[in-house]
Amino acid sequence: MTKDLNTGLRFGFLIHDVSRLRRVVVDRALKPLGITRSQWWVLAFLSRRDGMTQTALAGDLDLTKVAIGGLLDRMESAGFVERRADTSDGRARRVYLTRAGTKLVTTIRKSVEDIELQILDKVSEDALNQASATLLMIKDTLLEIAGSEGYAQGPDPDYIT
Repeated sequence: MTKDLNTGLRFGFLIHDVSRLRRVVVDRALKPLGITRSQWWVLAFLSRRDGMTQTALAGDLDLTKVAIGGLLDRMESAGFVERRADTSDGRARRVYLTRAGTKLVTTIRKSVEDIELQILDKVSEDALNQASATLLMIKDTLLEIAGSEGYAQGPDPDYIT
């Protein structure tokens, strides 16, 4: 059965709008913590895959090596992450959460818990599960299409927020 292209385009725009609005609302909830969206995304990825290489982290966050380097410099100065040389590849640097970074992840989770419940309040558990399954299928298809240009792994659906 042929799908209506307009329906697909509307769906794509809706995904974009929901994602943008969610970022606005979560950013507002996290503002009192004094961290940026980029910083909480780094923390989110590391909370699930601590010890990622700096290059993998840059790829997953869709940042250049220069941009991730500056971001990690600031986060390292703040005491949230530390970089260490990879034991098997001297050119690679791995990024790890510090105790302060792990504590901040816990604080972030508590800060966004209420807002996440509010965002999802009108959505049934079944509808949420179906939407998640649909989006994961679309993500898998996009990764197949993107091939080596796609994310190496992408974030775990259970990440921080």
